[in-house]
Amino acid sequence: MLSLSALLRRSARSFVPALLSSAVVLSTAQAQANAPIIGRWDLTVQGTDRVYPSWVEVSLSGGRTLVGRFVGGGGSSRPIAKVMFDNGTMRFVIPPQWEQEANDMQFEATIANDALSGTITTPNGEKHRFTGKRAPTMRRTAAPVWGAPIVLFGGTNMSAWEALPGGDSQWKVLNGLLTNVKSGANLATKQKFTDFKLHLEFRVPKGGNSGVYLRGRHEVQVEDSPLGEPLSTHLGGVYGFLVPNEQAHLGAGVWQSYDITLIGRRVTVVLNGKTIIADQTIPGITGGALDSDEGAPGPIYLQGDHTSVEYRNIRITPAKAP
Repeated sequence: MLSLSALLRRSARSFVPALLSSAVVLSTAQAQANAPIIGRWDLTVQGTDRVYPSWVEVSLSGGRTLVGRFVGGGGSSRPIAKVMFDNGTMRFVIPPQWEQEANDMQFEATIANDALSGTITTPNGEKHRFTGKRAPTMRRTAAPVWGAPIVLFGGTNMSAWEALPGGDSQWKVLNGLLTNVKSGANLATKQKFTDFKLHLEFRVPKGGNSGVYLRGRHEVQVEDSPLGEPLSTHLGGVYGFLVPNEQAHLGAGVWQSYDITLIGRRVTVVLNGKTIIADQTIPGITGGALDSDEGAPGPIYLQGDHTSVEYRNIRITPAKAP
């Protein structure tokens, strides 16, 4: 039988490692909870043949686990199950979305002077370098003062618009309608805007797909959506981020209308007279954005690289500069 002093010595030997282990766990948890990478980041990525925008958000789940969301050059926002952060370096992997390859995408970045730099390894093995800056909050301190409406398309010409690079333009004015006759280039306004109220009307064919990009960065979906519970990728959704509160679409081949108000990051979407997104915050850029400079003015752009679509009666009321 062990003496009392021996029992105490044995207890002390087992207690000290337990204390050290608990201290390590606590230190790790504190480091993750205070990780400087927490927040939203606007990324600029150098691909093999082009520069493209991207976006990542890191947040704390519970007391010590970092999770997030990621938007690449296309597709929609994807969840990040776990973000690793150690000695100034963050890492995560996510499965492919629309990529053909089965490999995970790998993301690695270092943070210095509140800026990111790193590498995205794509599912096909390409390594794309990127830099990142914190996304602006874009909170407005006063209500907007609206200026005079501007007609962007009134049925006669496309003088307010220009085709974007990436294919031959299939946009024409046919019978007073701004018509994308088949898949081709996207179309953007020559003028750029900050905060605004936008009205437009659209008609999509059966299975049709287009989109309206606000400031060229945030897509409000235009498509022939299925019935059922709405998704962020359905008609009226801010693609991959904001879900309509109901299905308000009228179906393919029917004229429908959008009234969209964007103030900072806060958006209200009215589809066919029904408010389906009410003063919600758009977290970041959506796939297909022109750039990731979220705080800058940008154009309205119409997606033309999917299917045919028709638009009419497009007008915008910009906010006056403070």
